[in-house]
Amino acid sequence: MAKSLYETLEINENAAADEIKKAYRKLARKYHPDVNKDPSAEEKFKEINAAYEVLSNPEKKQQYDQHGDAMFGGQNFHDFARGQGQNVDLDEILRQMFGGGGGFNRSGFNQGGFGGFGGFSEPDLDTNAQVTIAFDVAVLGGKQHITLNNDSFDVKIPEGIEDGQKIRAKGKGKSYQGQRGDLILKINVASSTEYTRDGDTLSKYFDVPLKVALFGGKIEIQTIHKSITLKVPQNTKQNQKFRVKELGVLNRKAGVKGDLYLKANIVLPKIEDLDEELVKVLQDKLPEN
Repeated sequence: MAKSLYETLEINENAAADEIKKAYRKLARKYHPDVNKDPSAEEKFKEINAAYEVLSNPEKKQQYDQHGDAMFGGQNFHDFARGQGQNVDLDEILRQMFGGGGGFNRSGFNQGGFGGFGGFSEPDLDTNAQVTIAFDVAVLGGKQHITLNNDSFDVKIPEGIEDGQKIRAKGKGKSYQGQRGDLILKINVASSTEYTRDGDTLSKYFDVPLKVALFGGKIEIQTIHKSITLKVPQNTKQNQKFRVKELGVLNRKAGVKGDLYLKANIVLPKIEDLDEELVKVLQDKLPEN
């Protein structure tokens, strides 16, 4: 059974995974278009990458080892690749061939597929990507500008989205024969130097002057949603928590916001900035325990 993918990487069919990777790296360097100016180098480079796509993946390799070049309609991979034209992504073709839609039956690979080539189902036109968004945008919602495949557009970020969640941008995926797939965008939320988030709950520190901590008072605090006035009682301790309802993150399932916890950070004045008489009184009167 012919297995020309191994010939493409110039290795034998019993090559181990590290040999496959070593051969790929060697050939990729040799035929990279930035290095090799031969007009045929780019096509050779595509073939090498597509071959490695299969042989570096245990599941795809197992399937190819079982069926060999029958997956290319009986052609060797070089001839098959040349027959796909200039604008065809061989990696994408192989992903479809070895994906879930197609498969072998008793008479060979299932028919009906891509560009008139039998062997796999309609191509998956969805594109997967990821983007990092600002912490505030994740909490409040907004727009994120995306540049992908020479296309630039804004994606709506829903309020309260969490790190690792995915959103779908309709019609921003790959195109084929007038059809357009979607962009599946994984959201990575940047950390904040001011807030910590636990689900729909936010926490942050706020500064409390010593006088206010001792005798009580009011402090203006800018939260992620709005400015508020917090009443601080006398004898407030370091790290003492104050709960502010519904100034946290929107719980998208429940449709309500979580809470904000404000933690007191008592700011001590510098001795040199205090009145001399006050310093003397403090030294004489403050308890040592």
